[in-house]
Amino acid sequence: MIKAGVIGATGYAGAELVRLLLAHPEAELTAISSVSFTGQALSEVYPAYFGQCDMTCTNQEEVIEKCDVIFAALPHGLSQELAQQCHEKGRAFIDLGADFRLEDEAEYTEWYGGGFQNKELHEQAAYGLPELFRKNIVGKKLIANPGCYTTAVPLALAPAIQNGLVELTGIIADCKSGVTGSGRKPSQTTHYPELNESFSAYKVANHRHTPEIEQTLTHVAGDKVHVTFVPHLLPINRGILATCYATLKPGVTEEQLREVYEKAYANEPFVRLLPKGMCADIKNVHYSNFCDVSLFTDPRCGQLIAISAIDNMVKGAAGQAVQNMNLIFGIQETAGLMMMPPAF
Repeated sequence: MIKAGVIGATGYAGAELVRLLLAHPEAELTAISSVSFTGQALSEVYPAYFGQCDMTCTNQEEVIEKCDVIFAALPHGLSQELAQQCHEKGRAFIDLGADFRLEDEAEYTEWYGGGFQNKELHEQAAYGLPELFRKNIVGKKLIANPGCYTTAVPLALAPAIQNGLVELTGIIADCKSGVTGSGRKPSQTTHYPELNESFSAYKVANHRHTPEIEQTLTHVAGDKVHVTFVPHLLPINRGILATCYATLKPGVTEEQLREVYEKAYANEPFVRLLPKGMCADIKNVHYSNFCDVSLFTDPRCGQLIAISAIDNMVKGAAGQAVQNMNLIFGIQETAGLMMMPPAF
């Protein structure tokens, strides 16, 4: 059994990792940590885990010492030192934060502040979006696990971009997220009276996921891609819906698009290309590692409309991290992740 540990187990992504690892057939949850709840049982923080995970939150050093793979579910800026410690001890490290996602240090400094503590270590990191970069992940011990928007948008657009069917300028990603994407710590915007019966955009053209989305699509295209990215906050717990617009190249038909998407995702266990006319819906991916993709064209305007839906806590965070763990250790990629979404 793979000995797995979670640093930051009492945050939403950390708690979701615990849920998935408890049911994993080839991994054993060995240790968890939390700065805010050190010495308390996880089931005290999340009563839903009572009798299933009464493990006590310990310190980070103990997690690293006891485990083969360490998941860090922490805010940006807190993972680089932990990654160094894991590297020195030969442990696998999967970072759910942003510290290793951007390849350009100047870009990281611009959007997150700070810099790269160990540039050589950053060069060893693999970007953990398996459907696009699987060959780079296998056998690696340091994984930058993408977040929710940075998973949903590339999976919606990648086949069209990779096959040269759309223009690389004028791409728009209009996205909606459940409130768990804001983390467990409450804020004014996530306060119930502010969020309930409300729907608004935030960080318009200024969201930290923008350079990461562009970095992924640039790799796919082989040429620089810029994206207008507008996130919105939904008054729901879970889910990401990404509605993406791109200008079709002359003569490209919906049939051509569907053909390249079918080819790209034919053997991907977690990407479900929906039938013609069917719209991706966050309800249909709840608690699962699936990404549903819908394809539409608007011939009047020459536009591709690609829509993806994921659970931001699973495929957009913890589920993808487990998927990466499976690839690192050479076990079935779908192990522990084939839970079905509820039908209603």
